[in-house]
Amino acid sequence: MVDSAFSVNVATIMHKPGTMRELELDVVVPERIGEGMLYFDRGAELEIDLRLETLVDGILATADVHGTLTGQCSRCLDDIAQEWDGHIAELYGYELDESIEYAITDDRIDLEGPIRDAVVLELPFQPLCAEDCYGLDPETGEKRTAPAAEPTPELDPRWAALEGLLSNNDGDALTDAAPETK
Repeated sequence: MVDSAFSVNVATIMHKPGTMRELELDVVVPERIGEGMLYFDRGAELEIDLRLETLVDGILATADVHGTLTGQCSRCLDDIAQEWDGHIAELYGYELDESIEYAITDDRIDLEGPIRDAVVLELPFQPLCAEDCYGLDPETGEKRTAPAAEPTPELDPRWAALEGLLSNNDGDALTDAAPETK
């Protein structure tokens, strides 16, 4: 296993069921996490409150993760920074099998996979700088400060002849045009 920023040495608690260890880690993200408009950029700091519990068949790692996501507003494209808190719980097995996704390798566990999964699953699809962001004006490209005016529907010239029937003040236009039945 290549040492990563998310790698934790567990040699002192391996094969000792019932043993627990709590750690507070500050990790610098080595590469971008997230591919959308909001992400943890390379160099961002994550605070990880980690609890390791030794079980018979592996080590249970539970962690609360906190950091600041950066990116762009999906409406106005302004830069934004947003706090993120997440939680992971993963069993690292002494041996891999179909029920265990991560294994302890060289007396170390790597938290990057579970943290990356938690972040990506919780990222918003369309992050906003503010709930009332009105986006950009399509004509000028400037940021809007008020909602766009409702467009007035233009009447198709092919229907102009029917407009006379609707504008009759008596309200009898439609009944006059209907044939009488006896």
